[in-house]
Amino acid sequence: MMRFKVTTVGASAGFILTKEAMAHMKIKKGDTIYLTETPDGGFRLTPYDPDFERQMSLAEEIMHEDREILRQLAK
Repeated sequence: MMRFKVTTVGASAGFILTKEAMAHMKIKKGDTIYLTETPDGGFRLTPYDPDFERQMSLAEEIMHEDREILRQLAK
């Protein structure tokens, strides 16, 4: 478990990620990270966009269902 302290950042609040935390999340300065609520009422901090994940999941489902149509279009 990593521990971070909330600090003032301008007129807002934030926390500083250590180099170790950034390396573990595979992010660098300037990247966007997402805070999402989990089903148990907690939160998850991730570099992956949950909306993009849903869109890709839907796209994969459509490609699977319509693979014959897509195969014909590819010719």
